[in-house]
Amino acid sequence: MDLEVTPALTIPASELSWRFSRSSGPGGQHVNTSDSRVQLSWSVADSAVLSDELRARLVGSLDRRLVAGRVTITVSGQRSQLRNRETALERLGELVREALAPPGALRRATKPTRGSARRHLAGKKRRSETKQQRQRPTAD
Repeated sequence: MDLEVTPALTIPASELSWRFSRSSGPGGQHVNTSDSRVQLSWSVADSAVLSDELRARLVGSLDRRLVAGRVTITVSGQRSQLRNRETALERLGELVREALAPPGALRRATKPTRGSARRHLAGKKRRSETKQQRQRPTAD
């Protein structure tokens, strides 16, 4: 099943690789016999559906998640392999969608207003006076 990330980008099923293994967690004796854990991998480096620009943006955004140019999603939350597969596809789609989103506007540095600086210093002074009152009186 192809994964539609955006209306302009669909990852073909032939580029997705699946691995299944036994999952820990709920399921009783059934968990020892069924391969319900799912690992979904997609090679960003070798994908034919990505332009060079999209590939560069994905590699830049996902650089911490990539291992040898591949992004891997592991899901074992459900007892059913089918539901885990659906969840893995959703997570991969969301991950790629977020990575392809253009970066937000840069924060413009601002100075605190004169009033806020005055209030800040007044609060510090009140706190200092409170702490001064807690000290033992000195014998003069």
